[in-house]
Amino acid sequence: MQQTIPEQVSAAPVRTPSAADLGIRRVALQVEEVLTEAGTAPQRPATRAVVAIVLTNPWRGTPPERDLQPEVEQLAPALARIAADRLLDALGGVEHVEAFGKGAVVGLDGELEHGGALIHTPYFGNLLREFLGGESIICFADTRADAGEVLTVPMWHKTHAATRSHYQTITTRLSDAPRAGEIVVLAAASTGPRPHPRIGDRSTDPTVTSETLKDS
Repeated sequence: MQQTIPEQVSAAPVRTPSAADLGIRRVALQVEEVLTEAGTAPQRPATRAVVAIVLTNPWRGTPPERDLQPEVEQLAPALARIAADRLLDALGGVEHVEAFGKGAVVGLDGELEHGGALIHTPYFGNLLREFLGGESIICFADTRADAGEVLTVPMWHKTHAATRSHYQTITTRLSDAPRAGEIVVLAAASTGPRPHPRIGDRSTDPTVTSETLKDS
């Protein structure tokens, strides 16, 4: 009796979403290094970078009760991967990243919640933290603005959020984004602290209240 050997069925290749699939129009990277502050070179010069991903707002024109989850699951992981890859390339790898932050800027035709949907869920935040080797909650900023507005992203230490030396910001500006129907997703990272940090650390601060200051 002849034995029939079942055909080998090869698994379909996993398809990486393209920029067109994600609605991405533009990705911008800004890198900066503070060489002197107050006329003196920092003891630990830090390089900072911010990535801005400009994409079509998938919820433009939808009512406030619209469920945002399907698009979040589709878009946010890919955005986190793109942002992390650009930052790691710019800063020399995960071992060099000490601080991080994120942000979203919604164009004038969108809701603030549309930006929050892309950066405040585990589909973006957890993955960005993982890719950048962090443990802290990622500090953030989100707003609605017209094209050309200055965009500011806060950062703090990726594993020790109480380390005040790493509280810093980076600003960027895109002359043509966000357009009314777009969202700009931002991710930032730094290889070190602010120049000349010397205001102590939250973990060693004394207890300060209005009562403790009465006799000062």
